[in-house]
Amino acid sequence: MRARMLGMISLVTGFVIAVPMLAQEGHPLVGTWHGDWGPTPTHRNDVTLVLEFDGKNIMGLLNPGPDSIKLSKASLDPSKWTVHFEADVKDRNGQTVRFVIDGKIENLTSVRRSIVGTWMHGNMKGDFKITRDV
Repeated sequence: MRARMLGMISLVTGFVIAVPMLAQEGHPLVGTWHGDWGPTPTHRNDVTLVLEFDGKNIMGLLNPGPDSIKLSKASLDPSKWTVHFEADVKDRNGQTVRFVIDGKIENLTSVRRSIVGTWMHGNMKGDFKITRDV
C-alpha cells in the first residue's frame, strides 16, 4: 500500500512538472523551417530557414551553410500572424539581388506550424510554404 501511494505521488508530481514545461514553447517563429518556393507548381526550389529571437529582434538565415544568406529584416505582426523577411545577396556578377518574403502563419497552435505566402527573388515572384521542424 505504501509503495503504491509513493508511486502515485511520484506520477502526479512528474505530471505537474512536465506539463508546464511542454506548454512553454517560446516565440512562434523560433526554429528550423523547411519547404520550397517557386514561380510555378513544377519549378520549385528547396529552402531552409533558421529563425531565432533574442527577446527583442527576430534574426535568421536562409539556407544555412557556406552560402547562407542573413536576413536583413524580419518582423512578425501578431495581430494577423503575418511575417515579413528581407535579405540581400550578391549574384555571380556582383549585383545585389533582394529577397522579399511575406507570409502568414498557419496552424499556429501546432508545433509543426507552417508559413505560406509570396516570395520575391530579384525579379522572380512565386509562392512558398515552409513547415517548422519539431
